[in-house]
Amino acid sequence: MRRRQFLKMGTGAVVASSVGSQTAHAAASSAQAKPAGSLEAGGPLSLLRNYTAEDHRRRLQNIGVCTRAIRSCMRKHLITDYLPAQCCYNLGEYPARKPWDPGEYDEKELDRLKDHGIQVLQVFDDWNDSLRLFGGDKYTAVNPAGYHRFIEMAHRRGMKVLTYTSSCFLERSNPGFRLEWSREGDFLTVGYWDMARCSPASPGWRAFLLPRLVRIMDEYGSDGIYVDGGYLANQHPEKQKMPLAKDEVSAFEETAHCDGAFTDLLALLYAEVKRRGGILKLHVNAAEQPEGAGLRVYDYLWVGEGVKSADPLRETVKNYPPYVVPCLDMGFTAIENEDEPFLHSIPYMQLPVLMGGHIFTGERGFIPNVKYQDDFWMQRCRDAWKQYQADPSKLHTYSAWDAVPGNPETRPTHARWLKRYLPLTEEGTWAWLEIDDSSLFTAPPPKDVVVSAFANREMHLVLANYGRTPADIQTADSYVPTDSPAAKPATKWTLPPRSLQILLRQT
Repeated sequence: MRRRQFLKMGTGAVVASSVGSQTAHAAASSAQAKPAGSLEAGGPLSLLRNYTAEDHRRRLQNIGVCTRAIRSCMRKHLITDYLPAQCCYNLGEYPARKPWDPGEYDEKELDRLKDHGIQVLQVFDDWNDSLRLFGGDKYTAVNPAGYHRFIEMAHRRGMKVLTYTSSCFLERSNPGFRLEWSREGDFLTVGYWDMARCSPASPGWRAFLLPRLVRIMDEYGSDGIYVDGGYLANQHPEKQKMPLAKDEVSAFEETAHCDGAFTDLLALLYAEVKRRGGILKLHVNAAEQPEGAGLRVYDYLWVGEGVKSADPLRETVKNYPPYVVPCLDMGFTAIENEDEPFLHSIPYMQLPVLMGGHIFTGERGFIPNVKYQDDFWMQRCRDAWKQYQADPSKLHTYSAWDAVPGNPETRPTHARWLKRYLPLTEEGTWAWLEIDDSSLFTAPPPKDVVVSAFANREMHLVLANYGRTPADIQTADSYVPTDSPAAKPATKWTLPPRSLQILLRQT
């Protein structure tokens, strides 16, 4: 058992837990401390513990400015327990001819990610041995000693690690799988996966699953779990056509707007994670959220799978309960430039995930004696493998979600926006998202411009122009752009088409 490691904080780590936790994580916050949003190691810092009287005075004054000026907005939110700098880490190829084994490359990559500002690492399904190629299964690491070592590497750098799990997916070839757990026809085949969607209302499935997920949390020393829902929501017409699984118990309301058994199962998982002081990150499907009538079941919600355009994704998820982590699925989505994912997310208190770790070579699509589907996943493997063999230096792909061959500017662009985003979201910030009516401007912004405000020791405005023509805006107070802090304070701003600007109020 390694529960003690699970509970232990890495040196300099920022603490994460549910809203209302006794331990808050924040950027440095005294007048003599690091700038707002600093990620330099030095121990977790707290607004309650570290703010001086002057810090509190400035925070309250800025909140007061927004309270008086903003008459209506889409959502108002107090930011607490938020770690926005997240990275999906590719441990190596799986399926594979031999297990991945973290070593010197990972030490250097983790140093790069620490310097980048990353706070949370998330590993995908390739962490485990779901095909039982190396003597394990879906609930054990491909290389147990190597995974322990990787988590310890991350902890030494103050980063947290979330381990992939699923609340419903299980390979139909798994010796423990029982047909009565799953509805007829409720399965997914893609790439090397051939998985049943086990019913969250099946007592047998729950008895099989939950002890194994608890064992993952206690054994490996990670700081939480990433839950891949593996669930077809009630809102999908095909779900309504499926007969109940033989082992299902109808205990909850099940409608197009309420997935009762699914959210009950997630709530139990969430309680187990919180009991260990950890983080639960959830993915349901595409841009969906869990339909549980407001039941709290996650800390972070991953969205973007299979989405073809960033604009409708933004509109769908912009008012989901925090905290939302968008990830454009680049096998399906086309973007105009590397800044576009931030245009769609930052005004709504979101930050895209970064892809990192080992290069996604695509070799995982060509392992002997593994059965594959010839689909989009296999095509991405073929594309990556072709580039890797031709010139690996030009392959900037770290995941099947990533673009092939990828863009070398993706990572520096993420670092640049992260640096500007962190001061907006330090502990204790009040955010007013998509402001509708206010006196912050001398005239209402154009219809294609979205404005959000963030108030703490400093006050920021985020201006996003989603239109195809320039937009002129005049603020009531003077501001400077956060990417040009030495600029002369101004009140008049021209936003180019499809652009984002972050402003710092001058007092």
